[in-house]
Amino acid sequence: MVRVLITDEVSEIGLGILKKNNIDYTYLPGISQEELRKEIPSYDILIVRGRTKVTKEILDRASKLKLIARVGVGLDNIDVKTAVEKGIEVINAGAATSHSVAELTIALMIALVRPIIFGDESMRRGFWAKSYCIGNELYGKTLGIIGLGNIGSIVAQIAKAIGLKVIGFDVAKEKVQRANVEFREFDDLLRESDIITLHVPLLDSTRGMIGKREIGLMKNGVLIINTARMELIDLDALIEGLEGGKIGGYAADSNIKPSDIRIKRLLGFPNVILTPHIGAQTIEAQRKAAEVVFGKVVEKVKELSK
Repeated sequence: MVRVLITDEVSEIGLGILKKNNIDYTYLPGISQEELRKEIPSYDILIVRGRTKVTKEILDRASKLKLIARVGVGLDNIDVKTAVEKGIEVINAGAATSHSVAELTIALMIALVRPIIFGDESMRRGFWAKSYCIGNELYGKTLGIIGLGNIGSIVAQIAKAIGLKVIGFDVAKEKVQRANVEFREFDDLLRESDIITLHVPLLDSTRGMIGKREIGLMKNGVLIINTARMELIDLDALIEGLEGGKIGGYAADSNIKPSDIRIKRLLGFPNVILTPHIGAQTIEAQRKAAEVVFGKVVEKVKELSK
């Protein structure tokens, strides 16, 4: 019998797909790494979201494992290299959550240029702060998109519809062309953009890709949006840029919790907006991700059961 282990909270839709196909599973959301290390040798399929860390140590004990399914997009919590070396297939939700993340990107962009959060807080406290709520329009500004995959290309479509000039960079230049965006070399994009948004995976090659040198190339008062991973930016350089006014604002869907000292420092800036990794936290995205990932799991179970 094929054994399936789920170690993070997942949509009831996904669990329903397994039940409908008479697939037994063990549901242990919140399991510790130590407990996972003990449990993993007994399972053929592991289903995770972003919390569970599938490390080399875990994989070295996963003697039966044939598939790791990530109900989401990023794979930085999984040691994919080791998994592939061991012949373990790794899958994710692909484009299922792209619209939700792209919409959050645009929402953060608008919230940076218009004091929406301040205005709301002022009203709730009984103050009429209209005269303090002067913002800027996005219309006519230049948006530089780094990474024109599923999410970045949707951001480009929405941005152009509201009147932004859109330029883009991707190591796969054809992605920029497919998104109907003007290509720029990386440094040129940094120099030309009023707003920069990041949509690349966290890899060894992208970790810290925006550092002190890159920030130095940017326009004074540049706005940066990051709904990918916080580690794409050197956070010390980011804080320095905010302190000196080089960076006019930063908005991110943070995958790092507020207990981190750097996140605490960022939250001290009035021109910083951080959300708790909610890019895919919509009913629609969770449904689509569950349908895609659990559908693939069902296929794998049938294959392994032959």
